Amino acid sequence: MSQLRPGRVLVRTPATSANLGPGFDALGLALGLHDEVEVTVRDDDRVTVDIVGEGADDLPRDASHLVVAAMRRTFEVADRPLPGLDLRCRNGIPHGRGLGSSASAIVAGVTAAAVLLGKGDPATGELDRDHVFGVAADIEGHPDNVAPCVYGGFTIAWRGTAGWGALSLPPSPRLRPVVCIPEERLSTERARGLLPASVPHADAAFTAGRSALLVAAVSGHPEMLMEATEDRLHEGYREPAMPASVRLIGELRKHAGLPAVVSGAGPTVLVLGYAPEVGADAGIPDVAGNVARISADLVDSIRERTGTGWHIRPLTIDPAGVWISSPRS
Repeated sequence: MSQLRPGRVLVRTPATSANLGPGFDALGLALGLHDEVEVTVRDDDRVTVDIVGEGADDLPRDASHLVVAAMRRTFEVADRPLPGLDLRCRNGIPHGRGLGSSASAIVAGVTAAAVLLGKGDPATGELDRDHVFGVAADIEGHPDNVAPCVYGGFTIAWRGTAGWGALSLPPSPRLRPVVCIPEERLSTERARGLLPASVPHADAAFTAGRSALLVAAVSGHPEMLMEATEDRLHEGYREPAMPASVRLIGELRKHAGLPAVVSGAGPTVLVLGYAPEVGADAGIPDVAGNVARISADLVDSIRERTGTGWHIRPLTIDPAGVWISSPRS
């Protein structure tokens, strides 16, 4: 059996927001908030886990950790045993808030394992992303968070006859995402458990149209985001599990004119603000000159309606997705 090379790898994965309103289980956005995982192969079969940041007080520190489980599955796909590991996690993504923390952990584990198995090179950053996406989506069971975590930017993901598929599109540079993160958590299982087995045909048709419009809005026409983010497929059904989030979304949409949606399974609220077109061309936004002002105005508008108990954070869009390197020391 060939020796694993390299013996150490550093993986960084972005937070993600899925659905974006009507794009249920299909659309996702990579956000500029990250977890880092450092993996070192041991000479024995022990697994150790060290965690700092989010989840440090309650995540397992043994082989049941989700990153380790994802690595084990990736080695099984390659018909190889999982080696002993030292795992160091630096977590910046809140858990149980609808920001893709589980997808981030799964993608980190699959990526680290793929690199150790020769499907990535930390020295150059080259990575077989399609392999990582396929294995990670199998583990997660749905691709909407996994796709932006792997590929970055704005993604459309699906399951076809040949397996999982994903398409990454460059989002409009005018987009200014802001997340409103509550203190309470919500499990994806509970949120999904509230969804009905079927919906009225009119609601399905409405959502299909809005989802198509949303692709255009995020890709280059953000002025259409208010209409494009209207949903009849999942947000209303989930209100019993996150009444404060749904109430905030209503306030922001009705009284502030902001395209607010449930982020993933919630309870975080995502606001898709955007900068106006400026300049003589009127088609090229003055990105450098307007980012800080637009973000500050968005935060002020949101804070007027949230009260206490919400952490309001403007974020960038991560264009790259999962990133690999050699550890710094």
